Amino acid sequence: MHAMQYEITLPADYDMTVVRDRVARVGHLLDAWDGLGFKAYLMRERGVDGSPVNQYAPFYLWNTTQGMNSFLWGGAFQGLVNDFGRPVVQHWTGLAHEEGDAAGSAPVAAVRSRRPVAEGTDLSEVMAEAVRETTRLASLHGVVSAAAAVDPRHWEIVHFSLWAAGASPRTAGEVFQVLHLSRPERESLPRGRQW
Repeated sequence: MHAMQYEITLPADYDMTVVRDRVARVGHLLDAWDGLGFKAYLMRERGVDGSPVNQYAPFYLWNTTQGMNSFLWGGAFQGLVNDFGRPVVQHWTGLAHEEGDAAGSAPVAAVRSRRPVAEGTDLSEVMAEAVRETTRLASLHGVVSAAAAVDPRHWEIVHFSLWAAGASPRTAGEVFQVLHLSRPERESLPRGRQW
């Protein structure tokens, strides 16, 4: 499992209906993408849920590197590059994934938290704690799914959770609106610890 995200930060006065309209127009194109567990089409609006910025920031969990590479190099990603410029694509190796009690529901919110892995820490313990945190997040009411992943180049752990309508996210991090969820192979995403 691989996690991937890019962030397109937009001007403070940007009309975010442009992003909503774009997702409404093209979001379905990944609904049957081979190798994709899910893609959450995420947006933050300046002043909403504490966001300091307007941002379009899709988050992906991939089942296969072939699916991810096909998306990035096979032409689909080029449409975004043509519209917004080429963003930095962040990616992390999967540590854990769990379904919540709202699995199968359409999520309306997502929370992402990132933290560095401190120098000198026991890596096996840090990664085991990330797995435990994923399990804890998935046990909260209204969670669609929760995942953790690590970037060993920059030594950063990311936690990501999707929340169903009516559930107030109960974890710290950046809150995003979910505009659409493509989930062609969500049920094939491996559960639990990834090693």
